Amino acid sequence: MEYFGSRLKALRKSAGITQAQLANKLQLASGTISAYEQGLKYPSIEVLIKICDTLSTSSDYLLGITSDLPSQMELKGLTEEQIQPFLQLISIVEQYNNLKDTSTT
Repeated sequence: MEYFGSRLKALRKSAGITQAQLANKLQLASGTISAYEQGLKYPSIEVLIKICDTLSTSSDYLLGITSDLPSQMELKGLTEEQIQPFLQLISIVEQYNNLKDTSTT
């Protein structure tokens, strides 16, 4: 499930919510969302359904079964291979922001 973490992170970021906010909506610990996004842990079916409802996406997209992007993050005309750099960029920006946040505390 190599797509799950990066797709979850990209959808969360496009929704403009933090890991903590998503965790709160799903009644999970924010560390759990972090583990999902890093590919260290995967949700139960019940939690997967809640994630899909919360982020208005399909489980097929999150699990990499389909490359059909959810409507709020539609990148028309791009292949899955072309979309991956965008997902990686989102991840890099988040890592930079996390480093910046920890260096200022």
